[in-house]
Amino acid sequence: MTGSAFPVTGSPGGDSREDRLLDAAADLLVRWGYQRVTIDEVARRAGIGKGTVYLHFRTKEALFLAVLMRSHRTVTAGMADRMEADPAEALPARAVRSIYRALLDDPVTRPLYLGDPEVLGRLAHEAAAALGDLTARRTEVGRRWFSLLREAGRMPTDLPIDAQMHLFSAVTTGFFFLDGMPTAPGPTDPDARADLLEHALRSALEIPGAPLTRECAAECAALFRSLLDDMPTLSETR
Repeated sequence: MTGSAFPVTGSPGGDSREDRLLDAAADLLVRWGYQRVTIDEVARRAGIGKGTVYLHFRTKEALFLAVLMRSHRTVTAGMADRMEADPAEALPARAVRSIYRALLDDPVTRPLYLGDPEVLGRLAHEAAAALGDLTARRTEVGRRWFSLLREAGRMPTDLPIDAQMHLFSAVTTGFFFLDGMPTAPGPTDPDARADLLEHALRSALEIPGAPLTRECAAECAALFRSLLDDMPTLSETR
């Protein structure tokens, strides 16, 4: 696999102790899984003292929850960035294809979305709880997103928006669930699976037509950027 489109380890100018801690913890989480990693090992990998880790994060759980929340923020910001750069990315099929393909490549973010128990262990419950607090806001953003696309003539109006959101969730959740099953039927090539997901959503939810305007895409991007304000920050996970 190639490098991820969402670099969740490292950040611009990422030479602070917090960045080094999160990078080290992310690397060990993927290699060994949450249960096996200790604070001692994270400190050693980051090149700092164990006591310094506890100055930033009171518990192992808080440290690794911060790793996962950083990943989730990066995924959401990346989605908004792509919508601003290419209006086609504001359509459901393309937006989800890009996220799905990136998750397949990203070893840290992928278990967060798949709820992989081998990697996350009991941390999966805490991550789900933290993300669950955003459910109402994500639903609100999703409803407004679909409303903008319906107004632009790129989504049908024969179904209520809530029904379209249910369909969207069923298709995407099904793909992510199957991806966590080694014996799942269907294509094994990641690009072929991403193409299939894009095709399913385009067929179910979109109306062919002229490209979205940059103004419409920018409105969609702003909706997803607004979610960043509601996500837990590092200080809130400590």
